[in-house]
Amino acid sequence: MTAGLPDGFTVRLSRHTRVVDDGAVLVGGSPIRIARLKPAARAALHGHEVTVADAASRAFADHLLATSMADPVVASLPPVDVALATAVIPVRDRPRGLDRLLASLAGMRAIVVDDASADPAAVAAVAARHGAELLALDANRGPAGARNAGLARVTTPFVVFVDSDVVVEPGTIPLLLRHFADPRLAVIAPRVLGLDAPGANWITRYEDARSSLDVGHDPSVVRPRSRVTWLPAACLAARVDLLGAGFDASMRVAEDVDLVWRLTEAGHRVRFEPGATVRHDHRSTFGSWLGRKWYYGTGADLLAVRHPDAVAPVVLAPWAASLLVALGAQRRWSLPVAAALLAATAIRIGRRAPAVRHSYRLGARLTGYGAVTAIAQGFALLLRHWWPLTALAAVGSRRVRRAVAVAALADTAWEYARTRPRLDPVRFGIARRLDDGAYGAGVWWSAVRARSPRALLPDVRRREGVRASLDRHNVSD
Repeated sequence: MTAGLPDGFTVRLSRHTRVVDDGAVLVGGSPIRIARLKPAARAALHGHEVTVADAASRAFADHLLATSMADPVVASLPPVDVALATAVIPVRDRPRGLDRLLASLAGMRAIVVDDASADPAAVAAVAARHGAELLALDANRGPAGARNAGLARVTTPFVVFVDSDVVVEPGTIPLLLRHFADPRLAVIAPRVLGLDAPGANWITRYEDARSSLDVGHDPSVVRPRSRVTWLPAACLAARVDLLGAGFDASMRVAEDVDLVWRLTEAGHRVRFEPGATVRHDHRSTFGSWLGRKWYYGTGADLLAVRHPDAVAPVVLAPWAASLLVALGAQRRWSLPVAAALLAATAIRIGRRAPAVRHSYRLGARLTGYGAVTAIAQGFALLLRHWWPLTALAAVGSRRVRRAVAVAALADTAWEYARTRPRLDPVRFGIARRLDDGAYGAGVWWSAVRARSPRALLPDVRRREGVRASLDRHNVSD
């Protein structure tokens, strides 16, 4: 394995990265940073792209990937033979879904791990029909344990974990495998969309637009406190030699989040590639849908124990937290105080970027972006993470009721405009609130069960946020 990105590897600036001062400065990444480029870096940047050709361009491209300022140009990556990857499929019953999945894998080598099905013969028959290797477990181990059992039998350099309620679209796995030209990449996942199926109802239409498994439409590095913080294990491609023992088999939920965070903590790269897609058979009955949302929430404290610095429901800089308090107070002084906080923050950012031509204008723009993000996080606290407290407070407080009404309407309007669901606004809004309520109930259940508020506490501390970025090879202050 090479020490760095190979020659010819090309990265393109993200749509969230802005080039200012005639190409001398980049603003973007996650968290947002301001980077002034050295002459060698400016020379390597052609049309918002950098192609690795020498040590300087290699370091620059790697820096852009690591900071989420740029993403790989897939067409520049060499193809990888699918024979170098093995699909590992955990399944418990669900033979029809397994049959559908194996057909979509188009003959790819696959290991089906039967996690103690009630009807193992049906699962075995489907696996045999598609020529898949069958590993039958004597006792149910859960998805993490089943995946690990399959992983232990993988002899190829790459593994693709796929759940049996998924259909893999053509070209998805070859596209994912191309990304492993980056030697630091440990895991990459496609976008998870809804499966087109007859009998769609308002629940499946909502899930098609706002599924918990769909983490967006922009490629990104994945790590805590970034634009994309986790990946679902519905479909994950991974480099076998970097996985170690694999998933934490003691976890029945949130094991995918834990794996991603452990890999990033170890210094490996994890990516999301929405250009590759799989289709998930979403739950369509009211009870099973709400139960799954609740179940996802119950993993919060498990993550809080293992990753205490990454699991906070919201992460706010002190000025952003103060802004929410001021606006939430709904007093005569609220707007003047909020305006003062915004002005002070814009000035502070401008002073930290003296090399930028219009630093205070840039500071105002970034402060506005931060304010919108902070308000959205405040809405999430009210409606999702802290809704039991919100409900109690609303009984005796008109201001809380007003804040809840504003948050619910604004959140619904924004998400409806953003996702454009095949659903009317009223039912979408109801589904949105039920989604938040069920997930939040699961988080609270996990906190009560653990007798710890860790999973409910916001992270309010001075953090990097917008910062001047320094890489000794390529950028300077």
